[in-house]
Amino acid sequence: MRFYPDNTPWWSRALYADRRPFLIARNRIIAAIRADFDAQDFVEVETPVLQHSPGNEAHLHAFATEWHRPEGGTLPYYLRTSPEFSAKKLLAAGEPRIFELARVFRDRERGATHHPEFTMLEWYRAKEPYEALMTDCARLMGIAARAGGVHVLSHRDRTCDPFATPERLTVMDAFRRHAGIHLSPFLAGPGTEPEAAPFARAAKAAGIRVAEDDTWADVFSRVLVEKVEPQLGNGVPTILCEYPTSEAALARPKPSDTRVAERFELYACGVELANAFGELTDPDEQRRRFEVEMDEKARLYGERYPIDEGFLTALAQMPPASGCALGLDRLVMLASGARKIEDVLWASVEIR
Repeated sequence: MRFYPDNTPWWSRALYADRRPFLIARNRIIAAIRADFDAQDFVEVETPVLQHSPGNEAHLHAFATEWHRPEGGTLPYYLRTSPEFSAKKLLAAGEPRIFELARVFRDRERGATHHPEFTMLEWYRAKEPYEALMTDCARLMGIAARAGGVHVLSHRDRTCDPFATPERLTVMDAFRRHAGIHLSPFLAGPGTEPEAAPFARAAKAAGIRVAEDDTWADVFSRVLVEKVEPQLGNGVPTILCEYPTSEAALARPKPSDTRVAERFELYACGVELANAFGELTDPDEQRRRFEVEMDEKARLYGERYPIDEGFLTALAQMPPASGCALGLDRLVMLASGARKIEDVLWASVEIR
C-alpha cells in the first residue's frame, strides 16, 4: 500500500482504491463469522447504543450525551463502550447463546490499533465454561484467515499462524518468563486489595519504571505492556489466562485459587484481539467492584459513571455463563494484511 499523509481523507479516490481490497475482505470475514455462529445455534441480537451507564472501569472513557424528553427536561446518557450490560440482561431473560456485531465508542483512543468508534464482536454461552470461549477464539482466527485469503496473520514485523493450536499461558507464568517476576506473593483474594509497594519494588528490580503514587494495578499494567504483551502471539496465538482477581472486574474467581479469575485474553502478532470472562453473577460483589473502580476513576480523572441498577438486578437472575469480546476491526486488519485499523473501516471519524 502506498504512503499517504496523515491528513488524507478516507474518501480520497487513490487511498480508497488501495483500501478497498481490505474492505471487501472485511465483508467476507463478517459473513463467515455470522455463518459460523448460526451453525452453532447462536441468535444474533441488537442492543441499544444509548446507555444509562457506559461501564464502570476506571480507565474506560465514554462519550456523554443527553436525551431531551418530549415533555421537557433532559436525561444524561452515554454511548456504550460495550454491549455487555444489555447482553447479560438478555441472558437473564432466557437466551442461551447470543452474539452481536456491536458498534461501540471509546473516548481518548486513537492509533494504529485503536479508534474512537469500532466494531466489537461479543458473544455469550449460558451454562458453559469459559474454556469453550478459548475454542471459539481459535476457530474464529482460522475462519477470518480463510475468508481474508491469507495463510498467516501479520502486523508490522510479526506473524502468527491462525490455524495453530493457541498456546495457553497463565499470567503468573508469563510474568515469570518474560519479566522475571514471581507474581504469586503479590496477589490477594476477592475483596482484598493487594499491596502496591512490594510489587513496585519487584517491578523496579526487573527494569520497569515506577512512580511513588502507582497503584498495584498501575504496576501490573506497566509490566504487562512493556515486558509481556510484545512477546505474545508470535508464531502461534497466545491465550493469556488466569488474571489476578483485582484485574478482572466482571469475572468470577477461579474455584481452585480465588486470587486469580476466570479471565483470558487472546493475542496474535503482539496485538490483543479478545477479552473473555467466566461471568461474575453475584450482584453484591459486582457492586463492590464497581464502586472500587469508580472511586479510582474519581481519584484519577475527577469523574465517575453511574451504576446500572437494572444490570445488577438482572445479574441476580442470570444463569452461570461465559462471554467474550473480540475486536473485529483488529482481527480483520491482521487477516487482510492491512497496516492500521483505519484501513479496514469503510468510513472513519474525521478529525478536524
